Amino acid sequence: MKCRDLLCLLFSLLWLPLTVSAADPLATWQPKFDPSGAEYTYLLSTVAHPAIEGGTVGYRIRDRVWKESNGRLYVDYRPISQLGGEKDVLRKLQMGAVQGMLCSSVLAPNVSPRLGIVNLPFLIDSFAKLDQFRDNAELFREFGADADKKGIMVVDFTGYGSYGWATKTPVTTLKEAKQQIFRIAQAPVNVDLYKAWGVQFTVMPWPDVPQALQTGVISGLDHTPIVCNITKKFTVAKAYTNIDYAQGLYVHLMNKRWFNVLPQDLQQILLTAISEESAAVRALTEQQQLAQIAAAKANGIVFNNLSAAEKGRLVELAEPVVQKWGEKIGLDYLHKVRSVLN
Repeated sequence: MKCRDLLCLLFSLLWLPLTVSAADPLATWQPKFDPSGAEYTYLLSTVAHPAIEGGTVGYRIRDRVWKESNGRLYVDYRPISQLGGEKDVLRKLQMGAVQGMLCSSVLAPNVSPRLGIVNLPFLIDSFAKLDQFRDNAELFREFGADADKKGIMVVDFTGYGSYGWATKTPVTTLKEAKQQIFRIAQAPVNVDLYKAWGVQFTVMPWPDVPQALQTGVISGLDHTPIVCNITKKFTVAKAYTNIDYAQGLYVHLMNKRWFNVLPQDLQQILLTAISEESAAVRALTEQQQLAQIAAAKANGIVFNNLSAAEKGRLVELAEPVVQKWGEKIGLDYLHKVRSVLN
């Protein structure tokens, strides 16, 4: 395991609920069956932690598939970067060394630019629109069509909530936001967005965030209430601004070559389990966001909304970014998504 991946794992362990044993942080999620007799194994990786509802889906799929396949197919789910960082795992997925991956939406465009449409600001910016997008068979088929040609199936997705600003001091205007230094994800579309907004930012790996917040290298971060509360970022950043410009996703990718050699009955069991359990978890994620916001408020975290004029200004400044990335994604597809969602 590389040094960076080890740091990711160590910091991930800090996210755990108090009920989980420190000696075995995933003890609660161990299978209640012996998988050694399985005919087939589906190795599924993610950076997500099951304390986040979007990260529980692998275990839900595992247990359901085991039961419905009568023990023939074992979903070997490895969360919290057990198999390495996302870029390394993606390469393993493409080679077939890993069969499946819950890939963060910020990395997914490395597979296909089309997958980056979920990152575009103020497009799929609510739980309702996310459901609309997923439930439209034509939109979802076209979403994964380019990746499929490259041997990667886009099977479904779960999420981790709506993006906004966690800051040390309250932010209610764009002018106040420009006084902050935000940590943003390592994604080109985010870089373009923050440049368009004229807001100071730094691209920083997630394990570096706690110390950077403590020391003042950054004064805020671009993330979701679920992640900020569960990972204790609100112990330093005491304010949150609801921007809701995008939904954070874990996109379920699968090696097509491996899937094609799986018996047809097991293919159907696996795909049905992934689809139905992902839908259930998306609903739970919306509930979890509300619960985590309520818990944060109870601990003194102040949540703010932008005025309609301030929100409109962010949308206006973001539009050139949407158009720029729309050309890479496919403007016809972008227009189709906008038409359906609006």
